[in-house]
Amino acid sequence: MRVLVIGGTQFVGRAVVEAFLARGDQVTIFHRGKTNPGLFDGVVNILGDRNVDADLASLEGEYDVTFDSSAYVPRQVSSLARALAGRGGHYVHVSSISVYEPRTATLDTEDAPVVTLEDPSTEVVNSATYGGLKYLCEVATQEGFGPGGSSWNGVEPTIIRPTYVAGPFDHTYRFTWWVERIARGGDVLAPGPRANPFQVIDVRDLADFVVTRAGTSGGIFHVAGPPPPFTFGDFLDAVVAAVGPSGTRLRWVDGQRLIDAGVGPGDLPLWEGPGDAHSLLSLNTRRAREAGLHVRPLSETISAVSAHEQRWPTTPRSKVGLSAEDEARILAELADA
Repeated sequence: MRVLVIGGTQFVGRAVVEAFLARGDQVTIFHRGKTNPGLFDGVVNILGDRNVDADLASLEGEYDVTFDSSAYVPRQVSSLARALAGRGGHYVHVSSISVYEPRTATLDTEDAPVVTLEDPSTEVVNSATYGGLKYLCEVATQEGFGPGGSSWNGVEPTIIRPTYVAGPFDHTYRFTWWVERIARGGDVLAPGPRANPFQVIDVRDLADFVVTRAGTSGGIFHVAGPPPPFTFGDFLDAVVAAVGPSGTRLRWVDGQRLIDAGVGPGDLPLWEGPGDAHSLLSLNTRRAREAGLHVRPLSETISAVSAHEQRWPTTPRSKVGLSAEDEARILAELADA
């Protein structure tokens, strides 16, 4: 297959390029040349900024698949559709579970209620607008690459809604922070409630699913694991089992006590806080599994991340998670006996 990847040199895009190359496909990557510019041998590099129409005009030729994980505002999807003008083949768009209403009662299907923006014209991407903008990117996907769109070529687009993505080369360092913290051992601050639902997807499993679906019929898919019921406590227990040295102990602290002490979800990566059901991390992935999604054991992801960090440490790290000093202080003040 002739594959076009928008981005392709960082984390999700990188894993997708590697998966297509492993299958023997012809890969072209369109990127700005700022992150890992010489990463791949055997690919065609086209340098450009997706926000500049003149740069998108350099996307000549035809492709069987176009993969896009770097669109955050709908204009970016619409501009790409116009530039490809039917030459992009099967369009695969990575969205997010953030498109759903935060307190949705169940996510048993991909048809649950989605968020809406008060100002759909905004291009300010922040915690308040991210989910709404990602949904508008989905709308732009259907309008540009679906039937009647400027880049419609007879194949329905695929929209992937993943939960947290983890694995080697994760520049966000969120999942990795827990792996490294627990690998140091000792008493580990664990924010409650431990029964909060939790899911994550290995970036390599996401990439394999993209390759499996490439060129086939489209649709919207939840991409996540492990299957529910699985909790934040189960996640931390799995990390302890995989990398925690002897004597490692999770010290659970009530979530509201942490909030009252000024410790928020931003201080402890992947923690959703002490709210209600957090059903967005309890996705039913039946549709994706029936379409070829395979989720490896969480222990394999943890071990791979640990091995990666020992060889290629993520930088910078200082902006993610509590410092050792702050963690020790909070444990001394708040940890349950």
